[in-house]
Amino acid sequence: MRVLIAGGGTGGHLFPGIALAEEVATRHPKNDVIFVGTNRGLEARVVPASGFRFEAIPSRGLKGMGAVKLLLGLLTLPLSFLAAVGILRRYRPDVVVGVGGYSSGPVVMAAWLMRLPTAIQEQNSLPGLTNRILGKVVQSIFLTFEDSKAFFAAAKCHVIGNPIRRKLMENFLNSKTAHERFSLLVFGGSLGAKGLNARVLDAFGHLGELKDSLHVVHQTGKADLEAAKARYAELGVSADVREFIDDMSEAYARADLVVCRAGATSIAELTVCKKASILVPFPFATDDHQAKNAQSLVDAGAAVMFREAELTGEKLAAEIKRLAGDPKALAKMEKAAGLLGRPEAAKELADVLVEMMIGRWGPSGRSRPKLEEVKS
Repeated sequence: MRVLIAGGGTGGHLFPGIALAEEVATRHPKNDVIFVGTNRGLEARVVPASGFRFEAIPSRGLKGMGAVKLLLGLLTLPLSFLAAVGILRRYRPDVVVGVGGYSSGPVVMAAWLMRLPTAIQEQNSLPGLTNRILGKVVQSIFLTFEDSKAFFAAAKCHVIGNPIRRKLMENFLNSKTAHERFSLLVFGGSLGAKGLNARVLDAFGHLGELKDSLHVVHQTGKADLEAAKARYAELGVSADVREFIDDMSEAYARADLVVCRAGATSIAELTVCKKASILVPFPFATDDHQAKNAQSLVDAGAAVMFREAELTGEKLAAEIKRLAGDPKALAKMEKAAGLLGRPEAAKELADVLVEMMIGRWGPSGRSRPKLEEVKS
């Protein structure tokens, strides 16, 4: 089976695609996956590092842009579409899957016009603009949350959860890594989060003696990296501060408590890795979808949520101290998170893709081009 995965931009869109690619690639040695995104997105670095082929198209966002950027986005659309058609003709995928982000739009639409089997994967409870449009034409829609079905034709929907990268699955199967200090994992998404970083760093000024028995792993993003390192050193806190955490599996395994945003991929990882969390939704997320994502964990007893506008360093410190001092409460939250985990999501998604491929091309598939014909 040959699968083309389109989209990216952020880890929230990209990492479920990586999880799907891993599932497809490990099923049969002749299976093949290619990603299409932009050179500006995270995918340009992460996809090749994950061992998959990547091709870029010119593409820009449309929603929430100023007049100039909106105009540039509209002018880029024809170029994006033509580039997508060229890649589809060369690669000849059996199935095309859009994982969100503005680069997925022209690729999935071009594939649909070329009568290729198409699907989208929506990570959030409130679908983004691109997926709401594509949902009207694709054959299958893979959802994380049951509530998302209200935005699409029910017959197309498969509520399977959010695919999780294979290495993170180790956390679902294994117990937490032993360590001496109470370990706090902090991250604001693949690009960092300035508001969250500021409140976490402020909180350490209110932790009192507890800060001496903590170890922190903090993904800050590029902009706040040096300032965060300096602040932790000033406070005398044991901290591993990084721009980007490549091995999230290890980071989750060592964490007693996670403080993070509430993107759908983060929510899925928290549940599969069975982690108690303090969630601070990104306040400017489209349609406030991160707060809705977070509420699903809060309602299950797996997390605590604070709105960024109401959160101070002092409040965050008080919550960290409360949970650090109550192992039974943490264990209860971890158990609740694990009950929400969907470790089979990537497998279930791939199973449907196989059905789509057979439905379009027949049980014996179709003739393949020679390898040199699909090389770029």
